[in-house]
Amino acid sequence: MTGVPVRPLVHPPKARPGDRVAVLSPSFAAPAVAPEIHEQAMRRLTEVTGLVPVEYPTTRRLDADPRDRAADLMAAFGDPSIRAVLATIGGEDQLTVVPHLDPDVVRADPKPFLGYSDNTNLLSWLWTHGVAAFHGGSTQVHLGPGPGVDPVHAASLRAALLTGERLEVTDPGESADLGLRWEDPRALTESGEREPTEPWTWAGPARAVTGPTWGGCLEVLQWVLAAGRFPDDAGVLDGSVLLLETSEELPPADTVRRMVRVLGERGLLERVAGVVVARPPAQSFEQLRGPDERAAHRAAQRDAVLDVVGRYAPDAVVVVDVPFGHTSPQWVLPYGGLMTVDGVERRVWADYS
Repeated sequence: MTGVPVRPLVHPPKARPGDRVAVLSPSFAAPAVAPEIHEQAMRRLTEVTGLVPVEYPTTRRLDADPRDRAADLMAAFGDPSIRAVLATIGGEDQLTVVPHLDPDVVRADPKPFLGYSDNTNLLSWLWTHGVAAFHGGSTQVHLGPGPGVDPVHAASLRAALLTGERLEVTDPGESADLGLRWEDPRALTESGEREPTEPWTWAGPARAVTGPTWGGCLEVLQWVLAAGRFPDDAGVLDGSVLLLETSEELPPADTVRRMVRVLGERGLLERVAGVVVARPPAQSFEQLRGPDERAAHRAAQRDAVLDVVGRYAPDAVVVVDVPFGHTSPQWVLPYGGLMTVDGVERRVWADYS
């Protein structure tokens, strides 16, 4: 295995059953529009982890001022009785929350943060200030709806919050882009339609690489870079594993190609040892598609990413269609923690310490 040390990161200590954990809405306050889903998520969080969820003033407040959302984040990180912070869901304006955050508060008592999608803003901000976190985990999407918590999500959630072991990231064999609409009473007890997954696609040299992760939702990464919230020295990514996923806004392949190309032109792709690309959502409530159209969307996006990464990072080990990001079942993955991408055995491992 190969791996190059990069920037030192603090890995926050794990919580213990019975500890209090903050459940916040740093972006969209989904619990305000679907309180029954949220309340079921809170019960299940305790059932799966033994942790006690604590809400803050903006957890259920729609259109909360960014400064108020930032204040809740700082209150949670500053409270010694709170031992982890979980986002209810993503959104589209967390970029406006970040300027009101104080890294000294976080560094004084680092604790695990879990989120994805628009929470890429917070994940990258924490990483920039030296604190590792976890990509994934939306209480409103992956804990609250349906008949129960998917086993792979529960296992990686517990690893991120409690146990810190090393797990192999496996494919559950089925996937869904959508659940039922939250206003439908069946959403509390039934899953959305799932379909069989396809084998992962591998590219790059036949070798195994291990490195700390960075990345996230590709659309949000563009905002992070445009706002100047990435270190000037691209060398901080030397030997790392890049995580890439796209959202339910369903960017077409040409758009994805251009966004990944930006990472290449910024000098980021050439630095990484591995690239792990999520199985992308291929439909939304606004754009329902049949099986053939969904398969074509995923294939076109896969080909676009492989083409661009192959141009800028031919030595990187690449795997596409891994179940994280905007898909269910969802793996929570380390952000700043180590992942191994093994192009020989064609296996992926994640270290949750």
